[in-house]
Amino acid sequence: MTMSYNSPFTGNVIQPTDVAYRSVTLTANTQLEWPINGTSTDDYAARIMEVSASSAGLGLYMPPADQASTGEDALIRNVGANSFTVKDYGGTNTIVSIAAGESKYIYITTNANNQGTWGIIAFGVGSSSADAATLAGYGLLAISTTLNQSHPVTTFSTNTTAISSFRAQAYVWTGGAGTLTLDAAATLGNNWFLLLRNAGTGSLTVTGTGGNLINGSSDVIFQPDDSSVIVCSGATFYTVGLGKSTQFNFTQLTKAVTTGTYTLTSAEASNVIQKYTGVLVGNVTIVVPQTVQVYYVQNATTAGSYTLTIQTSAGGGASTATIAANNQATLICDGTNIVNANTVLAGSSAISLVNGSVSNPSLNFASETTTGIYRAAGGQFNIAILGSALFDLDANGLTIGGTGIFTDGISGGTFP
Repeated sequence: MTMSYNSPFTGNVIQPTDVAYRSVTLTANTQLEWPINGTSTDDYAARIMEVSASSAGLGLYMPPADQASTGEDALIRNVGANSFTVKDYGGTNTIVSIAAGESKYIYITTNANNQGTWGIIAFGVGSSSADAATLAGYGLLAISTTLNQSHPVTTFSTNTTAISSFRAQAYVWTGGAGTLTLDAAATLGNNWFLLLRNAGTGSLTVTGTGGNLINGSSDVIFQPDDSSVIVCSGATFYTVGLGKSTQFNFTQLTKAVTTGTYTLTSAEASNVIQKYTGVLVGNVTIVVPQTVQVYYVQNATTAGSYTLTIQTSAGGGASTATIAANNQATLICDGTNIVNANTVLAGSSAISLVNGSVSNPSLNFASETTTGIYRAAGGQFNIAILGSALFDLDANGLTIGGTGIFTDGISGGTFP
């Protein structure tokens, strides 16, 4: 039951802590008394007390709760270097521990006995600048009494993994070609971010860990002078404001394929140079978005008789481009069709071809890449039909494999 006490002289409710302020130095456990009714002790409680403990582990004991009304209070501030404990009457129970620099406000909530029950409100430490220094984490800097945004710059020139402590920092690549690996998105968490710039002489590949993607791709290449903010959603990564250098505005996609249809993401299709690798076990179709784009495509697969075809997602009726193994092509996408950019070689007086082979003629047909012309050896002109050598022309004459059918006969010359 909550109780209040009246003065025997006035009949009013007792308000014993009428002393507003007191400075206390603790050299031993100290029992306080209410400053009423002629209390002889000098260890009285005040409404505001600044306390300094000479050593750690000392206690300050509050007066009897049943000699005061509920709501009786005191603000106690630790102005010393050692923490101390505030306890109820006689040191029976701990009310609160107060560390150096802290302030605690306590008040009586029940006063049925000497110990009573006390409420607690924690105030801030005595110096706001100390608060700022304590609160300053990654990306924040305490300057005087304020918190300020901070992006400390770190240069690196060897392959590095970006971890949680990289948060809000600016990392500047200064080496040649290298790799920055992002720690697992789940580990870094939603809202982690990093400022990144390539100030080096080679490309910097930024890649995820454990299948985490960046902009929907397994990696993003930063060319020299590229810069961006990299942010994490907790599941994937994105670049924000990826500034592309006008001097190095080409990026390359290297993609392994085997068989079937591969639909490029918009991030993959943004790479102007595309290189396809792998051992084909069937024909491969690469589907690019319906956007206006130029592609430089290299078929670096081990294809055998299989082909690599580029088309848009427009589907049926759209023009396509088929590229044989170990060949390259410059392709134009008009948003619907894929067309060969080199139908006419303007301004040239000659066209040079690689030698090719009987199974991979240097000049062949998109629908039948094993039929065409090639050069088997010096001074020879050869024609392959479905991978078989049937025509061989050199300085000694013409050799045709197999039988010949001449509908109008043969005239002229001497026949052996």
